[in-house]
Amino acid sequence: MVPPQMARVGTKKTLFVNFATICRLLNREQTHLTAYILSELGTQGSVDANGALLIRGRYQSKHMEPVLRNYCRNYVLCGTCQSSETDLCKDSRLLFLHCRRCGSRITVKNVTSGFQAVTGRRAAIRAKTQ
Repeated sequence: MVPPQMARVGTKKTLFVNFATICRLLNREQTHLTAYILSELGTQGSVDANGALLIRGRYQSKHMEPVLRNYCRNYVLCGTCQSSETDLCKDSRLLFLHCRRCGSRITVKNVTSGFQAVTGRRAAIRAKTQ
């Protein structure tokens, strides 16, 4: 797999430069990989027009490699034959990993985001109501 290329944007943001390339190599949608990375890192971010992932916080490639390794283990590699020729398909609110080589079909967990603290907005909402 290609190592992730990280570049700092300002003082508080990081740009995952070759994000689109890694999504293409893993044969996964950018939205799914974005949701997984952001939930694992516990931060916020978005994909820009060039296909790079902009992440809030300072991260280096050594922080991103274990996250991508875990993603491959859980959502790319077949549990039966360890092939990377797999597809993610959703059927009746369940996410399945379907292997094109051996034909096995395994359920995988949906990506869930962690706790997101809401700060600042609550005071503004209370001020409007009073």
